[in-house]
Amino acid sequence: SQAKISVLDHGFLYGDHVFEGIRVYNGRIFELDVHIDRLYESAKYLRIQIPLSEEELKKAVIETVRRNNLRDAYIRLIVTRGVGDLTLDPDSCPKPSIVIIVRPMEPLYGGKCARAIIASTRRIPSTTLDPKVKSGNYLHNILAKIEAKLAGVDEALMLNQRGFIAEGTGDNIFIVKDGKLITPPPSADILLGITRKVVMEIAKGLGIPVEERDITVAELYNADEAFLTGTAAEVAPLVEVDGRRIGDGKPGPITEKILREFRRLTRETGTQVYG
Repeated sequence: SQAKISVLDHGFLYGDHVFEGIRVYNGRIFELDVHIDRLYESAKYLRIQIPLSEEELKKAVIETVRRNNLRDAYIRLIVTRGVGDLTLDPDSCPKPSIVIIVRPMEPLYGGKCARAIIASTRRIPSTTLDPKVKSGNYLHNILAKIEAKLAGVDEALMLNQRGFIAEGTGDNIFIVKDGKLITPPPSADILLGITRKVVMEIAKGLGIPVEERDITVAELYNADEAFLTGTAAEVAPLVEVDGRRIGDGKPGPITEKILREFRRLTRETGTQVYG
């Protein structure tokens, strides 16, 4: 109730901010170091000078979780350009604003199977804005999500400018074909998701081949299995796209193996919050 931010903050006025979504499982913050590293890389790209060291910011995140007394939660960590004038000039903002929100959150799709469409909204190309930067400019994701809502499904998958599958509005995508895990490469104009990386490491540990390459819409329709990954989505089976059933319309065996290992990993690893 005491958290306030100025209406002149450029994060509000122009979406001029970077952020991370982070999960807390069983009193442990999952992949905190990796999230903090990516936040600082995004801020450096936008020339936002975060006024805390990485270690200081980590301590602030841990303390915020502790004060909220939550063992399972979602963290939204935001760094804006700061309070300035009604101008695009970043020099009008003398000091960035830091916001840390901690609240309970269920998995994005409620732990259920997801249905999706291919959106008409395309992914912003890397020649316009590097998709590896997790910034507050999410209007194209929102437009795609509106398409999903109008179609009565859970998610919208965006194509890149070359017509290949890129990602969802807030998650990465994997397909399974002939026992191999396939996901779009960095060159497909995707955000390099942290859950995506964890899933690839899990698959390799389970002896499941992993390939990063372009995926066509037809390949997605004809995949044996598919699933979405993200901090909010976790690992969500994708069972239908554009009204076409993926595989047998149920979570596949490889998806289930990865999901089981992901759940074990999130409960047993991470930065301890409570001593």
